[in-house]
Amino acid sequence: MRIFSMGLLLGVTSFMSYAGNIEITVLDKQNKALSNVVVYLTSENLAPQEPIAKIAIMDQVNTQFLPHILAVQRSTQVSFPNSDSIQHHVYSFSPAKVFELELYKGLRANPLLFEKVGVVELGCNVHDWMLGYIYVVDTPYFKQTDTAGKAMIVLPDGEYSLKAWHPRIQDSPESFEINLSVQGDEQITVEIPSSLLPDVNAYENSDNEFSDYE
Repeated sequence: MRIFSMGLLLGVTSFMSYAGNIEITVLDKQNKALSNVVVYLTSENLAPQEPIAKIAIMDQVNTQFLPHILAVQRSTQVSFPNSDSIQHHVYSFSPAKVFELELYKGLRANPLLFEKVGVVELGCNVHDWMLGYIYVVDTPYFKQTDTAGKAMIVLPDGEYSLKAWHPRIQDSPESFEINLSVQGDEQITVEIPSSLLPDVNAYENSDNEFSDYE
C-alpha cells in the first residue's frame, strides 16, 4: 500500500499484470462516491497524440446542457446541437474558449475547435439558469467517474501525474497533483480533502449527479 499526502489521500494497491489498467475511485470527506469527476493522467514523456474523438457533442435538452460536464482532449471539435423546440443562444467568456452562438435551433451551429486546456463555462443568453462545462485536457488518458465514483483508464506503463476536476471541487487540480509510477494494474482511491462547493443551480442530470448533495 502506497500513501500520498498532497492535498488528497491516495491509496494504491498494485497487481501483477501486463497492462496498465488504472481503476480510480473518487470519494468526498464523508466517504461518499462522486460522479462526473474528470480524472486524467499526464506524462512528460507522452508524445503528442491526435484526439480519439474528432467531434464531441454538447446538446441542449429540456433547457439544460447535456451532458452537464463534457471532458475532451485538446484539439477536439465540439458540436452544439439544439434538441429543444425553442431557440438557444450559447456563449462562453472563459479564457480557454471565448465564443458566441447566436439564436438557433436544430443543427445550424457549426462545430467549434477547442485548442486551449482548461475550464470552459457555458451559458445561454435566453435562459439564465442553463449552465454547462467543457473541460479540455492535454492527454488521451482521461475519463469521467460513474455513479459509483469510479473510472477505468487504460494506459502504458510509465511515469504519470494524476489530477481530478469538477466544478464543485474547490481545490485546483494542480493543488493535489499526484505522481504515479504505473507498472501493471492499479486501484486508486482518491479522497477530496475540502468540502464541496454548493450546487447553486441544483442541477441533476439523468445520472443523478451528486444527488446526495442536492
